[in-house]
Parts: sequence; structure tokens; C-alpha cells
Amino acid sequence: MTTILHIDSSARFKDSASRQASIKIVSSQNAKRIIRRDLAEGIPFLDSAFTVAAFTPPDQRTKSQNQALAISDELVAELQTADVVVIGVAMYNFSIPAVLKAWIDQIARAGITFSYGKNGPKGLLTDKKAIISIATGGTPIGSDYDFASSYLRFALGFVGITDVTILDKDCAAIAPIAA
Repeated sequence: MTTILHIDSSARFKDSASRQASIKIVSSQNAKRIIRRDLAEGIPFLDSAFTVAAFTPPDQRTKSQNQALAISDELVAELQTADVVVIGVAMYNFSIPAVLKAWIDQIARAGITFSYGKNGPKGLLTDKKAIISIATGGTPIGSDYDFASSYLRFALGFVGITDVTILDKDCAAIAPIAA
């Protein structure tokens, strides 16, 4: 049995193709637990307070610095808990919604989700799978105009999630992920 982190990023709620596809994917899995995160409900962009706090050693952070990282800590904990991440993505202007980029910025944390070594960056969130459904509005996935799928594959790989499946909004039945 798996824990799924279900993320939606479309600004549309009613009639959203990416939301419908992500629900279809999640419901096809034998999940023990589903953690739901709707990014359209709001997520902060990085700011100076976040950046200063993130680069301050944890034992030296002030109360306000801990508050600046609270949402990021929550998002990272969700991701660390999950075995499978299902992301519904609406392609806007050939790329991902700004709220999804904000989520990536919040979860890409040096020393927590990735580290730097003599051979470059190393993702720390290994042994996880990601299934991404992208509603493109007609842009073929993998085409020269699709900047969303390669970016998501790279960003997830940067934090260690390298088993990434990308589907379009009309994904066929998805086989349940083995426990």
C-alpha cells in the first residue's frame, strides 16, 4: 500500500482537464493514504525572508525565520512522506503554472531534498515515483513547444525523483503502482 501526494495546479476548478486526469490517476491506485495539495488555493513565492532563513543553520534560526520556512517545511514533509507523487498540470503559455513553479521553489531545499558534492547536485528524495498528467490545450507533449514536461522531469530528478511518467489529459487506464 502506498501513500500518494496528489497535487493539482490548474487555476480552473470546474471543467479542468488536468484535474480530471489527476483524479483518474489517483483513483486507479491502491493508496493507503492520499495527501491532497491544491496549489491554486495559494502558495507563496520565494522572498528575501525565505532565502535568508533557508541559508541559516537550523539551530541558529530566529522565530521569524522558522515562520518564513513553515510552509516549505510542510510541503517538504508531504513530499518525504509520499511514495508516489501525482501532479495534474495545466500547460500555460507552453510551460507550467506559476503556482507549480512556486511549489518547486519551496521544496528544492539544499541539505533537505538535494545536496551538492564534488560530483555536483544529488537528489535526496529517492525511491519515489511521479505520474504527471499535462493538459496542453493542443500542444503536443514532447514537441519543441512543450517546455513543461522536460522542466518537470528535470526539477523532480534534481530532488531525486527520477521515475517519472508523463501522460496527456486523456491518459488510458493506469495500472496500480506495486506496493
